[in-house]
Amino acid sequence: MNILVINSGSSSIKFQLIQMPSETLVCSGLVERIGEKDGIINYITDSNNIKLTCPIKNHNVGLKRIVELLLDPEKGVIENTDDIGIVGHRVVHGGNSFSNTTLISEDVKQKIKEISALAPLHNPNNLEGIVVAEALFPNAKQAAIFDTAFFQTLPEKAKRYAIPNSLYTDHNIQVYGFHGTSHKYVTEKALQYLKLKTSKIITIHLGNGCSMTAVVNGKSVDHSLGFTPSNGLIMGTRSGDIDHAIVFYLVTVLGFDLDKVNTLLTKESGMLGLTGYNDLRDIQAQAEKGNKDCKLALAMNAYRIKKYIGAYVAAMNGIDAIVFTAGIGENSSVIRQLVCEDMDVFGIHLDAVKNNLRSSNIREINTTDSKTKVLVIPTNEELEIAKQAYELVH
Repeated sequence: MNILVINSGSSSIKFQLIQMPSETLVCSGLVERIGEKDGIINYITDSNNIKLTCPIKNHNVGLKRIVELLLDPEKGVIENTDDIGIVGHRVVHGGNSFSNTTLISEDVKQKIKEISALAPLHNPNNLEGIVVAEALFPNAKQAAIFDTAFFQTLPEKAKRYAIPNSLYTDHNIQVYGFHGTSHKYVTEKALQYLKLKTSKIITIHLGNGCSMTAVVNGKSVDHSLGFTPSNGLIMGTRSGDIDHAIVFYLVTVLGFDLDKVNTLLTKESGMLGLTGYNDLRDIQAQAEKGNKDCKLALAMNAYRIKKYIGAYVAAMNGIDAIVFTAGIGENSSVIRQLVCEDMDVFGIHLDAVKNNLRSSNIREINTTDSKTKVLVIPTNEELEIAKQAYELVH
């Protein structure tokens, strides 16, 4: 069975066509810089490695370009849309409505739409991906895999906010967690690699959106994102942790309306707000040229991660390994170095040579005498989604 996996992020779409149950990768690709004039499409098969640069106005346009490539008479990998048995969709926020992979119905779509206020950068794009896929693949089953599912194991002391109880009991305001598909995948890979009977690890997912999870014996016990995917680490365009009183100051003193505040904190802040650049590759390049704003932003980014490492070591009462994953975590030796330096108290010692090597496989980048393992594990949310979608219908 061919399963097309669509992973719509806030500014990108990752996709893979995977044959199940053999887990054979047929093709893969990435549409990035959506909404920018220099959008990029990467499309890879056994015989093609194509990179296109073109304007990609929105996720709808990006998804249609993907399907055009899949069906292309020369470069495509399917003859018609009926060759796809299931389309598996990453959906960021499932609220309290969804804790497991589910087949998509009109009712499911409506609930995803209702929850969109909790993940405004993601759920609308996830839902659009579903609607477009239903039109383009009318005979395929559509399955939703929710990022929040991995965090069902958070203890109450970690998922509750110190607000009136009724807001939790009556309105479900709590920590939900995000990037769960990625955290689950790299956690399982780390446990296979470490071969420990008991384990305490921290998984660090760094992309345009960023999050960290404390994991004890394979179960999440704390997480940096919360009710929405907006707090915690500094992200591409999101501020991460911020004093909530700033919101009231922006409104009552500076005259911002609430929509403007929301846009400011989710689309105009983070690394973009600090530097004018959204892409970390551009920020690193500018920092190397001496740009003070970019240098400071990189330092702030790493400092926030270090603070969460300290908090999670305390929460777990120990640490066996930290795991870097996702686009930045896997590819930015600069961020990994900044995070791991001066962390002797936690037994974290980075090997500079190993850190600068590149590989598509799991690898250690710590020194041989490092008490804590430092791993780089390429995430594969798409394979995890395909596995869960396949299991759903078999």
